Amino acid sequence: MAKKAARLTAEEIQALVDASDTSEAAAEDAVVEVKKVEFSELDDPGTGSTRPGSGSESVEFLWDVPLTVEVVLGSTEVTVKDVLEVGPGSVIELDRAYGEPVDLYLNGRLVARGDVVIIGEQFGVKITEILVTGEEMGSLSQNP
Repeated sequence: MAKKAARLTAEEIQALVDASDTSEAAAEDAVVEVKKVEFSELDDPGTGSTRPGSGSESVEFLWDVPLTVEVVLGSTEVTVKDVLEVGPGSVIELDRAYGEPVDLYLNGRLVARGDVVIIGEQFGVKITEILVTGEEMGSLSQNP
């Protein structure tokens, strides 16, 4: 059930206006405290610091950082109708030819290309081209 809109009386409107004027005056009288920002000193890279980015530090702290590795053979666009018709024995044509390098992604970012190899009964990727620098590689662990 809908409520009927209530109308304010002249006294109620005046009380609201007076309260608004009072709060504006109080805000103008308020004192704002400003402080200077103080930064701590950074370690000197030449002192054997383990600060990230200094170049000479140990990277052991990164060894347990999990990364998602994806290898993409190729891609294609299909309609919903085509997807619903996929079943055992179906062939989906990709945008790459046989023998072309596959893309290797770490945490969703393209970092390398390589060739598919068979090791026993398993597939693997032999890296043939690295597309990122070492500094960019370090930033991959920070991305979700």
